[in-house]
Amino acid sequence: MKTLILFLATFMACTLKAQRHNGIYTYFVKNLQGDTTAAAPGKSFSEKKLKAQRESVWTAWCQANADCPSPTLLAEPDSLLQANPHAWNLPVELEPHAVMPYYFGAKGQKPEAGYPLFLYLHGSGPKEHEWSTGLKLAGMFKDAPSIYFIPQIPNEEGWYRWWHRSKQYAWEQLLRQALLRTDIDPDRLYLFGISEGGYGSQRLASFYADYLAAAGPMAGGEPLMNAPAENVGNIGFSLRTGNEDHGFYRNKLTRYVREALDSLERLVPGKYRHNVELIPGQGHHIDYSPTTPWLLQFKRNPWPTRFIWEDYEMDGRHRNGFYNLWVHQRPHSQLRTRYEVKIEGNEVDITVEDVSYTCTETDPVYGIQLKFNRSYASAQHGHITLFLDEHLVELQHPVIVRVNGQTLHKSKLRLSTDNLAHSALVYGDPRRLYPAAVELRW
Repeated sequence: MKTLILFLATFMACTLKAQRHNGIYTYFVKNLQGDTTAAAPGKSFSEKKLKAQRESVWTAWCQANADCPSPTLLAEPDSLLQANPHAWNLPVELEPHAVMPYYFGAKGQKPEAGYPLFLYLHGSGPKEHEWSTGLKLAGMFKDAPSIYFIPQIPNEEGWYRWWHRSKQYAWEQLLRQALLRTDIDPDRLYLFGISEGGYGSQRLASFYADYLAAAGPMAGGEPLMNAPAENVGNIGFSLRTGNEDHGFYRNKLTRYVREALDSLERLVPGKYRHNVELIPGQGHHIDYSPTTPWLLQFKRNPWPTRFIWEDYEMDGRHRNGFYNLWVHQRPHSQLRTRYEVKIEGNEVDITVEDVSYTCTETDPVYGIQLKFNRSYASAQHGHITLFLDEHLVELQHPVIVRVNGQTLHKSKLRLSTDNLAHSALVYGDPRRLYPAAVELRW
C-alpha cells in the first residue's frame, strides 16, 4: 500500500511538473505576466481527441493562474451570515488609493454543479452603511443555495461609479477567478444592484452579457445609449423601478428600456426574455426581494447561434470580444460597431455596421440625454476572429462564413491547440474553449 501511495504521489508530481513546462502553460504564464507577444503552440488534432485536448488546455490555464499573482478569492467561501471582510487592491493607474473591500460568502448546501454566484452592487449613500445593508439584504433574499460577492465602492464622490475602468478590472478578475473554481456553476453567474448599483448593473449587464445567466438592476434606469438593449438578447433581464421614482428620470428611462425590449422580443421570438416593471405608487424605495428568485430561473447559453453585439465604450474602454467573436481591429475609430451573428447549419452570416447616434430628447435641468435615434452603415473594413466548436457547427463538414454578404471562408475547419489556448486566454471560460477559428478581414 505504501509503495502504491508513493508511486501515485511521484506520478502526480511528475505530471504537474510536465504541465508547468509544456508550451501552452508557458504561453499562458507569459501572457498573464504581460508578454502579449508570446504565441501558443499549434498542433492539429482530430475531433475524436477534442475532449482530451480541451481538458489538457484548461488544466494548463488553471495551473498558470495558480502560479501567477493576481487578486484571488478565498479557497472556501465564508458563511454569508458570518462573512468576514476581505479586500482587493485595484491598480493605482486606474484609480488612486483604490482598495475594494468585499464579502464572499455562501448560504445553503452546495449543488452538485456548483453554487450560483451573485454579484451585488450597493447604492450611493455613505459607503460603509450601503455595504453593510447589502450584506443584510443578501442574507434575506430567497435564493439559497448561492454564493455572494458583495463589494464596497473603493472611493466616494467622483469615483462612485461601478462601471469605471478600475471597477471593470475588478469584475474581470472576479469572472476569471469564479470560472476557475469547481464550487461555482459557470453558467449561473448573476449581476444585480440597487440605485447607483442599479445603474451600474444595467451598464455592466450589456457590457458583459456573454458571461451572465441574468441581470437585475433595481431602482435605476439608464439611457439606452449607456447600455444597449440588443446585447442582452440571450440572458434574463429584470429592471424594477417605482412608478413615482422621478429622480434623474428613473421611471421614464425604465419605461424606455421596457419599450425597447418589448420591441426586440417581438422581432426575435424566444430571445430578450425580460421583466421590466414600473411598480404602481412606489418611489425610490421598493421591495427588492422578488429579483434574485426571478433571476435564478435562467441559465446561461454560452453558445448562442444568434446574437447582436453593439460594441460600445465604457469609461473610454471597449471590450475586445463577445460570445465567440474576437476583434483585432475595430472598423471605425470614432463610431460604435454593431455585429449581428446568425448561424444556421454550417453557414455563418455576420453583419457588421457602423452606428451613429442622434439625441432626440434631453432633460432641461441636468442636461441628461434621454432618448436617441440610431443610423447604421455597412462597415467598409474590419479584422475579427470567429471562434467555432461542436456546439455551433458540425466540425466534420465545410463551413461557410459571410461578412456583409461577402463569402470570406468556405472550407473545413482546422482543429488546433493554439485555438483552444487563444480562446482560453481571451475568455478565461471553461465553456468557451474553441478548437476552431476563422480569421476574417474585409
